[in-house]
Amino acid sequence: MSMRPRLLALAAVALVLSACGGEQEQQAPPPPEVGVITVQPATVPLTKDLVGRLGAYRSADVRARVPGVLQERLYQEGSDVNEGDVLFRIDPAPYQADLSAAQASLSQAQANAANARAAAERARSLAPQNFISRADLDNALAAERSATASVESARAALQSSQINLGYATVRAPISGRASQQQVTEGALVGQGTPTLLTTVDQIDPLYVNFSMSVGELQEIRGAQLEQSGPASVEVLLGDGTVYDQPGEIDFSGDVVDPSTGAVSLRATLPNPDRRLLPGAYVTLKATLGAQRGLYLVPQAAVQRDHSGAYVMVVADGDVVARRNIVTARAQGGQWVVSEGLSPGERVIVSGLQRVQPDAPAVPVPWQPPQAAGQAGQADGAAAPQAAPAEDAAQDAAPDASPQATPADSQD
Repeated sequence: MSMRPRLLALAAVALVLSACGGEQEQQAPPPPEVGVITVQPATVPLTKDLVGRLGAYRSADVRARVPGVLQERLYQEGSDVNEGDVLFRIDPAPYQADLSAAQASLSQAQANAANARAAAERARSLAPQNFISRADLDNALAAERSATASVESARAALQSSQINLGYATVRAPISGRASQQQVTEGALVGQGTPTLLTTVDQIDPLYVNFSMSVGELQEIRGAQLEQSGPASVEVLLGDGTVYDQPGEIDFSGDVVDPSTGAVSLRATLPNPDRRLLPGAYVTLKATLGAQRGLYLVPQAAVQRDHSGAYVMVVADGDVVARRNIVTARAQGGQWVVSEGLSPGERVIVSGLQRVQPDAPAVPVPWQPPQAAGQAGQADGAAAPQAAPAEDAAQDAAPDASPQATPADSQD
């Protein structure tokens, strides 16, 4: 054989061997590992995040009910007072004089009534023997009745004087926190119209006034909620913490405000330490009832495309499958799914960028980021060796992938 054909044969053999080696190097990678949760239908509370305004449970205006000169204030402004505590004193001298005059008038009327009664008794005893005329008898009886009426009138005048004298001492109508005085000592108050002296607000409990649109109310009423008791509310404080005293919704209006298109609602909130004050705006979470047969899925598991929301699941045989779903709402970092899932399905939460429909996957229990971080810290404390750079790059790759992203809106 000549040299040229031999060289060509050797080149052909080398090319075949190279192709076989490439096929061995391009073997299919192992199935990706994905974090899954097993979903089961549950009874999910229906909550709404709202904004409300705190209001006093009761608020009473303290006014001067009789005219006079304000003598003194007997409470500390901004302090808590009890019902019946003395707050102000109006000059009582004129009313004390009126009371004394009324007492004297009553005594005189009682004396006149006693004389008239004695004269009437004599007339009654003499009338059968015809010792007095019929006219004299009638006059004696009429004088007795008139004297009795004068006594009742004098007694009522005395009672009125006592009431006016009592009004000169201004007392707290309810228990609560007394605000600033509106009139200084020495001022003439109650002349013509009752003068506002101060206000007492009961702030334990408090009212939380808020509103809800007609559409939201119709949605809630159509959700067939289960009620185990009054609807409750939780108030979020300014620092983001939850107030430790839950409240209850005690009023729902049945008239729509034409200016806002909303319906007014109100909740009662305990305030034993007077930490909350009327007039402040607060964020609240209202729990309006519960719905059966819903699924809670982490938001990271839900994706969207032109067809709508969907999740990837590990079906029988550890094969990835797509499930189109209907999301009712977002709640507490999760999506509430009303349709599209079945009990016991394994929903993929992490590793979504490495899976494809109808491809195999290795399911492992998914851990929330916080729990996974704590587990990573524990592993790092036990084995502080640095991870290889290629492993870190592989872990970071799913987050950088521009493929389907979790849903950020609800149906």
